[in-house]
Amino acid sequence: MKYLFGPVPSRRLGISLGVDLVPLKVCSLNCIYCEVGRTTNLTTERREYSPVSEVIQELAGYLSQQPDLDFVTFSGQGEPTLNSGLGQVIDFIKDNYPHYKVAVITNGTLFWDQEVRREVLRADVLLPSLDAVSESVFLRLNRPSPHLKIDQIIAGLIELRKEFSGKIYLEIFFVPHLNDIESELVLLKENVRKINPDLIQLNTLDRPGTENWVKPLSRKRLEEIAQFFQPLPVEIISSPETRKKIQSFQQDIENQILDTIQRRPATDKDLSEILNLHLNELNKYLGKLLDDNKVECIEQERGIFFKIKRPINH
Repeated sequence: MKYLFGPVPSRRLGISLGVDLVPLKVCSLNCIYCEVGRTTNLTTERREYSPVSEVIQELAGYLSQQPDLDFVTFSGQGEPTLNSGLGQVIDFIKDNYPHYKVAVITNGTLFWDQEVRREVLRADVLLPSLDAVSESVFLRLNRPSPHLKIDQIIAGLIELRKEFSGKIYLEIFFVPHLNDIESELVLLKENVRKINPDLIQLNTLDRPGTENWVKPLSRKRLEEIAQFFQPLPVEIISSPETRKKIQSFQQDIENQILDTIQRRPATDKDLSEILNLHLNELNKYLGKLLDDNKVECIEQERGIFFKIKRPINH
């Protein structure tokens, strides 16, 4: 399949069929932590990056088999709301396969646009992000398109909450010494109150991101931040271990990854091509293998390579 991937064992959505509406990597942000990699087309221009008719054809072929899914999820290798046909695809699913729930994982930067808000109204769950409120941290952490301003983005999320009747899970991705400092946390809490999501989800690095100097926040610090956000509804996104409990987690994919890098280290892009796995799907398994201490990362000229972690001999 060209535009569909999975089902993916999602920590937040269970068994999720992914729908990718933009090619690698079209996005309105170039976040320092992104596991998909550096943005190559930094833009706010909405157009039909992937042909909607072809996406719908793939969805019809797959969903007609009545697969067991918790969600059909728009995510992928870039920002899904940049595709001007997003609303058409959501409408197709809801008109023809209404028993499937629809989720949209988005960086949340385009909801100032009334048309984008209108297109997602029939989704069941929206998962936008807001990592920073001050302009300085926003620029350093998310590295946005020059056409974006953080005040504009927050205003769009506030309007979205007024119009959208489904669930909104707002993700905040934390990078040490950037947005976990007290001044930024105060601003975040103040503005999250205005957005009024159903749930705040705290996240940090699962595997190496765009910039190799970015490190994960400790569990202890995430728990302290969760306490700070109370009494607002807040949770820490669970560890990759929970993916094992999801029905769609495939042990043989883990084994294929391990067998491949046993022969020689490989980048995520290499593994994606060798194993014919969508990058987002592959990342779920790499995160689990790193968490299990079965693989490690090494930086080379061509990027981050994954290799088998050898036991230390004493």
